[in-house]
Amino acid sequence: MAEITKSQHSEWSSRFAFILAATGSAVGLGNIWKFPYITGENGGGAFVLVYLLCIVAIGIPIMIAETMLGRRGRQSPINTMSILADEAKANKNWHTVGWMGIITGFLILSYYSVIAGWVLSYVFKALTGSFSGGNGETISALFTDLMASPVQQIFWHTLFLGATMLIVARGVQGGLEKSVRFLIPTIFVLLVLLVGYAMTTGYYQQGLDFLFKPDFSQIDSDAVLVAMGHAFFTLGLGMGAMMVYGSYLPQHVSIAKTTLIIAGADTVIALLAGLAIFPLVFANGLEVSAGPGLIFQSLPLAFGNMTGGWLFGLLFFVLLFFAALSSSISLIEPAVAFLVENKKIKRTTACIVMGLMTWILGVIVALSFNVWSDVTFFGQGIFDLLDYITANLMLPIGGLCIAIFAGWIMKSKDSAHELAMEKPQFYALWKFLISYIAPFAVIIVLLKGVGVLG
Repeated sequence: MAEITKSQHSEWSSRFAFILAATGSAVGLGNIWKFPYITGENGGGAFVLVYLLCIVAIGIPIMIAETMLGRRGRQSPINTMSILADEAKANKNWHTVGWMGIITGFLILSYYSVIAGWVLSYVFKALTGSFSGGNGETISALFTDLMASPVQQIFWHTLFLGATMLIVARGVQGGLEKSVRFLIPTIFVLLVLLVGYAMTTGYYQQGLDFLFKPDFSQIDSDAVLVAMGHAFFTLGLGMGAMMVYGSYLPQHVSIAKTTLIIAGADTVIALLAGLAIFPLVFANGLEVSAGPGLIFQSLPLAFGNMTGGWLFGLLFFVLLFFAALSSSISLIEPAVAFLVENKKIKRTTACIVMGLMTWILGVIVALSFNVWSDVTFFGQGIFDLLDYITANLMLPIGGLCIAIFAGWIMKSKDSAHELAMEKPQFYALWKFLISYIAPFAVIIVLLKGVGVLG
């Protein structure tokens, strides 16, 4: 293959910078919003244990593979897959995996930005004391009013997406790296503060037991499939983000060791979120199985009726906002990188183009909750359809293709050279997992997502 030793977009200044950036890509609303509520819905500790096993067997091998492919190609996902397919003397259509990743990231950001806009609005609700002394009816009305208002939703969506594109426009070191150097440590500090607050509720031990004492009578095959799916999705795999971040990784950095740190950090943050949230849920007699409404309806009720709740409610939604922002920049970076490489335009121009396209689709998503709520496709609203297509189809297919390419198409001597693992048995273990276990597991997740299983 043509020797590409460095990305034209610059590189991360250090291994630590890459760890922060990749952790930021992985850490998002999925860790702090989705993980606690699916854990609550699926029995607590037993679900957490299955989830951790899935991270090791599925998430980490695919993350290593995607990062490795990115560094090997040194370009945007589309160009990288073209280069690597040529190197492996494989079918040239493998570049469609790159296209799928870029399109998936774009589609996800369009509705992710709307949800993050809700979070941003709740930052200001907490700041102005909107939760204080509220009851179930008044707290529920806050969310209902937000959903019913196209003006509010579009405003907050615009604000969040604008912040995202400003960061991406500043480049790899000036934008992405500088932002995550602030965001990730701040996320960790805020979580520790919230866990400390949870310790004062008198229900911390109950929350600890719920998360870490497995009761296997509370888990079934559906819960195992949910754990498998979330282990895959939480690391931000299959959408080109890790591939493009890998393309900025200096050659001397160990991909495997770094990936283990990133996966560990992502998992620790998810568990800390559970330790912060579940004691509050138990202290206020709320349902652990409240589902998606846990964050926007149940917790504001708890914060509004607890000593110090105003401050810690504000910190919680600031935390959510920072987590969303650290993920959103990775969702759009692959598309921006592609435009810079292939259309020979400036990064700022590429950001304006992609930002405008994402904003327009996000406006459509925001309207699907109110004025266009009766518009359906295949029996689903616009938001639900986008979520279904990306989460249930595009992400698993993308991850499956990455696993197959890394395990079966790419020459072993090339992947072994790129990974440069210290011991041959470590490479052999990864090769086994990426060739057999991960593809099988992702196929199960895909079949579950389309309704063939469960």
